[in-house]
Amino acid sequence: MEFSSKLLENAVYEISQLPGIGKRTALRLVLHLLKQPEERTQHLSNALMKLKSEVNFCKSCHNISDTELCEICANPKRDESLVCVVEDIRDVMAIENTSQYNGLYHVLGGKISPMEGVGPQDLNITSLVDRVREGTVKELIFALSSTMEGDTTNFYIYRQLEGMEITTSTIARGISVGDELEYADEVTLGRSILNRVPFESSMKAN
Repeated sequence: MEFSSKLLENAVYEISQLPGIGKRTALRLVLHLLKQPEERTQHLSNALMKLKSEVNFCKSCHNISDTELCEICANPKRDESLVCVVEDIRDVMAIENTSQYNGLYHVLGGKISPMEGVGPQDLNITSLVDRVREGTVKELIFALSSTMEGDTTNFYIYRQLEGMEITTSTIARGISVGDELEYADEVTLGRSILNRVPFESSMKAN
């Protein structure tokens, strides 16, 4: 792709580094921004810089938050004995959109993936085990995507919890194998949460 301007090329390159955006899409976005009033572009730039410098992560569940404790964890109406283990913030949003779940969450920040150099120490697993050890949590729902990496992560956490008084379950396989939660429709995802099965049963099924 030939560029008539080095500034244009640099902008396209930076935007194309975002996931799911190729150079052609990046070029369309950059050209769109060039047509906007300068203050509009400035607002975007300020919002991104403010996000990067001021964003917080909930000290309890690691969800993105504006405060030390996110709105979900701080809500006294949520069932604190029930914790849904998810990969990232997108999964929290997907489950919340179903209006079928009233417990808390724990955001791992990824999945165990040796191929990508991601090990248990790179995820928020230790803090999850500590939450269970405190004794308030009675059930963990594993809601990671049904991929090899997701299943590996579920099993690793399950082994870390051995000997503790905790029920472990996993969402029902209304979510197809290999699917990511954020792409599941709300009805299917909601039913998968409500019809969850014991984690031990899911291991036997596999």
